[in-house]
Amino acid sequence: MPAITPDEVRHVARLARLELSEEEVARFTRQLGEILQAARRLQELDTEGVDPTFYPLPLRNVFRPDEVRPSLPRERVLQNAPEVEADMFRVPRIIEEA
Repeated sequence: MPAITPDEVRHVARLARLELSEEEVARFTRQLGEILQAARRLQELDTEGVDPTFYPLPLRNVFRPDEVRPSLPRERVLQNAPEVEADMFRVPRIIEEA
């Protein structure tokens, strides 16, 4: 039995509101199947006595301290904006009115 079927890929795509061609369905079925098989192989490993970890490599914080600094002048920020209205960016509506 395959790890995932084309119908399951279509179902997930529909939930994600993605339109997939049949070629994409075939490709994602194969790729997701390989990922699921790899995950199943990992489940076969004996992890008795292994401490849980979130990252395989040591991490260090690379963020700078958060400090208040002066921002750019409004005119400079808006100088390359495609449209400006009342000293603000004007953008196309993306949400339909109910």
